[in-house]
Amino acid sequence: MQKPSIPQGTRDFGPAQVARRQYIFSVIRRTFETFGYAPLETPTLENLSVLTGKYGDEGDQLLFKVLNSGNFLVKERRGEITPLLTPEDLDAGPKVVLPKIAEKGLRYDLTVPFARYVAMNRGTLTFPFRRYQMQPVWRADRPQRGRYREFWQCDADVVGTDSLLCEAEIVLMMSRVFTELGLHDFTIKINHRGVLRNIYQALGGEGKEADLFVAIDKLDKIGRDGVSKELLDKGFAEPTIDTLFALLGVEGDFEEKLRRLLAGFVTAGVEPDGTRPTDSDDTNEDELAYYRGLKELVEVHALLQASGFKQFDRLEFDPTLARGLSYYTGCIFEVKINNVAMGSVSGGGRYDNLTGSFGLPGVSGVGFSFGVDRIYDCLESLDLFTDTGETPTRVLLTHFDAASGRATLPLLAELRAAGIPAELYPDAGKLQKQFKYADAKGIPLVLVLGPEELAAGVAKVKIMKTGEEKTLPLGEVVGALTA
Repeated sequence: MQKPSIPQGTRDFGPAQVARRQYIFSVIRRTFETFGYAPLETPTLENLSVLTGKYGDEGDQLLFKVLNSGNFLVKERRGEITPLLTPEDLDAGPKVVLPKIAEKGLRYDLTVPFARYVAMNRGTLTFPFRRYQMQPVWRADRPQRGRYREFWQCDADVVGTDSLLCEAEIVLMMSRVFTELGLHDFTIKINHRGVLRNIYQALGGEGKEADLFVAIDKLDKIGRDGVSKELLDKGFAEPTIDTLFALLGVEGDFEEKLRRLLAGFVTAGVEPDGTRPTDSDDTNEDELAYYRGLKELVEVHALLQASGFKQFDRLEFDPTLARGLSYYTGCIFEVKINNVAMGSVSGGGRYDNLTGSFGLPGVSGVGFSFGVDRIYDCLESLDLFTDTGETPTRVLLTHFDAASGRATLPLLAELRAAGIPAELYPDAGKLQKQFKYADAKGIPLVLVLGPEELAAGVAKVKIMKTGEEKTLPLGEVVGALTA
């Protein structure tokens, strides 16, 4: 007999856990729909041609490939078909072998399938197109706390507009969800690819841009010494690394950091992204307006102020944030819960041409994702879940014998018709056993309906948490429980 098990990096969820997860989903779904996002679902399987090349080399290695179905191996052995793989194929390596044995893969995220969907349905969509998507994704990663091979993402994206109002609303949605979940000690970090590009220019364009950004993004994990060593190994000079940390180490509030970084760019002779008016004599012209990344961050901040955003102490401009290097082109977001040892629980950014690889160039979009599994772990670590039983049942009706069991069925139907989750204990048995069942399942109320109660036309209502009992006429039970 085989011992039952599940694949490493996957989990079962019991009823109580599912109830808690559904609570998180409901808060996120309600927020998405409040901001005008419509639901969308895409297949679990995508063609590998859709997935590969969208996440960088590391992402491609983490894709779960699915072997082609069919009995072609049996037919090969019988000599009924030409061998699928020749010795020359095997010598050529994975790039030749893989397309012949695996044409599909499990989706790695929800953004690329969304871009594929937009390109395929361009003629029927109304732009700007807003959608949210809440589905599982898979990554062949090394399992550890907060990192799983199968996990859920909850994405919201809008494509077909360059408006920075979308970026501001991402901050508003992030803040609303975490506040409603009771996760008040969070930080929303924001950066811009333009700022990262200007930092690279301030270093004189030394070394490879991608190497620089990858190293910067590891700063909170390996520290300054670790980043310095990595950059030295990549060929960056020590004076250049010192300049880098002087730029990344700017301090102050949101606007102070922007202006101090601007001063560093001007001192380093970084050319503006925008064009200054050649005939302007205004010496007070704001230099921030000529650096795209800094300018757009200022505009997002202003839009949040105009929207009545009250949690600017939770919003941090972080020039070291460099996620999504393979496709983000504008603002970048990331959220961390500060009082839990956990990685980011949400993130996203602006992408200007993700649909271009699917034949629909020039469509800008911006979106973000909540990592439900990490949010769950944070809520559990902080003991923020309310008491949740193993069942949605709110009322248990007792079952003394066959006759009384049948006599309670009309009341059971009335309770359910009134929207009260209720169940009748299925077997006639001792009352203490039924109370124990209700307590173990987290059912808050038990209606005692024995032969004596039914003969008197009443029901005893027992509140399991306190042990208090009340006697109500049968005709008033439903009204009392819905009041």
